[in-house]
Amino acid sequence: MLARAASRLLVPRAIAFPVTRAAAAQSIRTFKLNKHQPPAKKPAPPKPSPSVRPARGPEVPKDLTWKRNDPIKFAAAGAAAAGSGAASSSATSTTDAPPAHEQTGFNTSDNAESTTEPQSSSEPVVIAMPPPTNEQPLEMPPPSDIPQNAQANTAPPQDPVEDVPPVEPSLEDAPKPSQPLPDLRQGIPSTFEAEFLKPVAPEEPPSVSKAPENDVNLTNDPREPASAGSGGRGTGELPKSAYETSSDRRRNRIANYSYAAMALAAVTGTLYLGREWEDEAEKNAYPDIPSGWSPSSIYQRAAARLSGQMGYYTEPTFPKLLPTVDPAPPYTLVLSLEDLMVHSEWTREHGWRTAKRPGIDYFLRYLSQYYELVVFTSLPSASADPIIRKLDPFHIIMWPLFREATKYEKGEYIKDLSYLNRDLSKVILIDTKPSHAKLQPENSIILPPWKGEPANKDLVALIPFLEYIATMGIADVRTVIKSFEGKPIAQEFARREAKAREAFQKALAEEKAKRPKHSGTGWLLGALGMKPQPGAQAGGLVIGDQTAAEGFEQGKMLSDQIRERGQKQYEAMEKEIRENGEKWLKEMEAEEKRRRRSS
Repeated sequence: MLARAASRLLVPRAIAFPVTRAAAAQSIRTFKLNKHQPPAKKPAPPKPSPSVRPARGPEVPKDLTWKRNDPIKFAAAGAAAAGSGAASSSATSTTDAPPAHEQTGFNTSDNAESTTEPQSSSEPVVIAMPPPTNEQPLEMPPPSDIPQNAQANTAPPQDPVEDVPPVEPSLEDAPKPSQPLPDLRQGIPSTFEAEFLKPVAPEEPPSVSKAPENDVNLTNDPREPASAGSGGRGTGELPKSAYETSSDRRRNRIANYSYAAMALAAVTGTLYLGREWEDEAEKNAYPDIPSGWSPSSIYQRAAARLSGQMGYYTEPTFPKLLPTVDPAPPYTLVLSLEDLMVHSEWTREHGWRTAKRPGIDYFLRYLSQYYELVVFTSLPSASADPIIRKLDPFHIIMWPLFREATKYEKGEYIKDLSYLNRDLSKVILIDTKPSHAKLQPENSIILPPWKGEPANKDLVALIPFLEYIATMGIADVRTVIKSFEGKPIAQEFARREAKAREAFQKALAEEKAKRPKHSGTGWLLGALGMKPQPGAQAGGLVIGDQTAAEGFEQGKMLSDQIRERGQKQYEAMEKEIRENGEKWLKEMEAEEKRRRRSS
């Protein structure tokens, strides 16, 4: 169709020749010959303006044969009406055209020129087309689409138009938004007010241009002037209140009331806790805190009372963990439970199992004749009490203390010995964790944790040292423990004892060398059955079945004689347990049942 329209524009009506099959074929062959010629270089198309029409050219192409590279010539859209009138007048003038058998066909040569002149003086026939735009360029169909029986009964216009090259679209000519897109990261603002309500806008300065009334702006509040800042809540787009719902406002109001109530309660509570001391006992409990209504004294009294209230959860259950005993025991030995006397572990095959440390029975029964034994563990009573009952069925341990007796401070359980109701100069703590004894490190002996090794003898090796402290009547155990600071106590005490024994043997040999071999007084006393009392410096001390002087004569130190006596007492206790242990257990079980019934 486009080829037919082009041929009608290029050929004048006065010289319209009928196109025969041979002429059409010759024209198509001519088109195919010119097809392989290189296309002419097109100049850069200028940007058309919708308001300016293309100028008309005065010349008509001489070669009436349409070629593929030839542009299509259209008149301006404004001449559509005039063209229709001219077409009607030209239609009447075609009656004078010669008959079909007298007309000649198209020239087959590219250089042939038409010698015919248009005979009609009327206005040229133009096709009303809209001005070219930058949306889609017009293209001609390929020559194969032209039917062979196409007719070229068209008349060229007297005033042909000038070639207008097609305009290609470009990104620069694309329409651009007049305003930036809204920032939807903070939520979608409501457009109800902009669509249905028309508030009276404040007067703006003349330099500010107003947007049209029908423009729905999603980025700026029509009641506020647009700012040049970046978008955000209250920073150039809509205020923060535009994004709040009624639920948000109600929630914020309730939060403000809550903050005010909390502040009022804090001030009132501080004044109540910071009041004057109510009695002398409370005043004597905090002698460093002054009386009065100064801010510092109020704060100190409030902090003291608050710490006293929190002490219910962090301090030991009772201020005196052990009862008062008369007469008071000479020494108190506090022992940890976990990883010192027993070790518990869990396996997939057996579950939880608890192992008793080798020699722990001997350790407890031997030292029970010198010390008041106390078990102090950080485990709860529900889990530690069954272990202690199996470990010590005959109650060799006098007092068990559990987690309820510890002090909780900064996530750690601390064993405060000041709550024991005992003289700290006669108290020794044996533990495996330094954090448990950090309040009284001078009273503590820290051993490595026992992990179930059957050959470990660290605890039993401490018996000579502990026995020496108890039997020698040490006034303050803290000074003795401090003398072993940084050294393993058991090994260091054994070394010192061996050195003292060597000196004792040397002194004893020197004394025997100076003593006369035969004495009449000694012979007489021996004959009468009376033994002499050498070594008056011992003061007649009797240890077991003999005096200390007799032990010295046998080459035994005082510690050796005390150990022999302690070993005999331990053997006597073991004999009693073997003979009467079952009987004692049955009696204790019956007594416990009787207490349960009475309670």
